[in-house]
Amino acid sequence: MRGMGNFGNMGKMMKQVKKMQQEMQKLQSELEQQTVEAASGGGAVKAVANGKKELVELIISPEAVDPDDVEMLQDMVLAAVNEALRKAEEMVAQEMSKITGGLNIPGIF
Repeated sequence: MRGMGNFGNMGKMMKQVKKMQQEMQKLQSELEQQTVEAASGGGAVKAVANGKKELVELIISPEAVDPDDVEMLQDMVLAAVNEALRKAEEMVAQEMSKITGGLNIPGIF
């Protein structure tokens, strides 16, 4: 009967894993609604991304549109989008660490 303790520990661990999975599913839904914003060109271009790391809004000020310098606008868009996606990744990692206790579990998000 001494070996039964291992089964009890396994059952407890499985309950904890199931609870963590439920918390992560809830978090995924919540993160879809949360957004982060990044700007470039002194605010001429703004990008908004959600917790699914999707670009959900791109705002370009009319003053940023110069037909003689399209490359500058392209650079500002890239900078804003990349920063917004980086912030979204950071937000997701921070929220996930609250559930996983800082464990890095690849492939969860």
